[in-house]
Amino acid sequence: MRDLKDSPTAQHIITSDGSSTLFSSVFNQHYHSIHGAVQESMHVFIQAGLRELPTQLTDIRIFEMGFGTGLNALLSCMHKESFSIQYTSIEAYPISEEQVAKLNYPSILSQPDLQQLFQDLHELPWGITRKIREGFSLSKHHTKLQDFSPDEGFDLIYFDAFGPSAQPELWTDDVMTQMAAFLKTGGIFVTYSAKSSVRKGLIRAGLEVEKIPGPPGKREMLRAKKE
Repeated sequence: MRDLKDSPTAQHIITSDGSSTLFSSVFNQHYHSIHGAVQESMHVFIQAGLRELPTQLTDIRIFEMGFGTGLNALLSCMHKESFSIQYTSIEAYPISEEQVAKLNYPSILSQPDLQQLFQDLHELPWGITRKIREGFSLSKHHTKLQDFSPDEGFDLIYFDAFGPSAQPELWTDDVMTQMAAFLKTGGIFVTYSAKSSVRKGLIRAGLEVEKIPGPPGKREMLRAKKE
């Protein structure tokens, strides 16, 4: 198992929707879909996750497995509506400042204040909680999943680790059981993966699992609920 460290040099890629991603030579995978990084994150995590939460919730706790480029956190902050969000993310292999500077999400999303927001997300020190915007607080942890224990449950989990072929230790039945334990009753788990072993692991963890249409370039993805 790899030690904690900054992410090695990763190649900057422009995906089909014009937005950036990185390619990790260590994991031999892209951080996002080459068919569209922003399209994928919007589809998997915002539309299939954040927008599926009960409308009566006013304070939402989100856990993200894999802070990565910060795109999911940026989109979640942008699409916050009448509720507040406490966003918790862990990352074992943070990308460098140089890699962050190449990412074009603020310009692609065409909102003038997003550059500062994106910088604030990345510049927040590890291990502290800070209000980034009104109604959006962030806590980032430079740690591996097996070393992380939350003090409260979550309403929503974004499971955005590298795929099972690259990080098989993060897609086991034990990890899916851990994710189920992280969820509050009524909570939602979403991931881009539709792998049968992941689906079965979520079912064995006691979650209600459904395959739903995936983002461009991917036929299906998984969403699970804790009833």
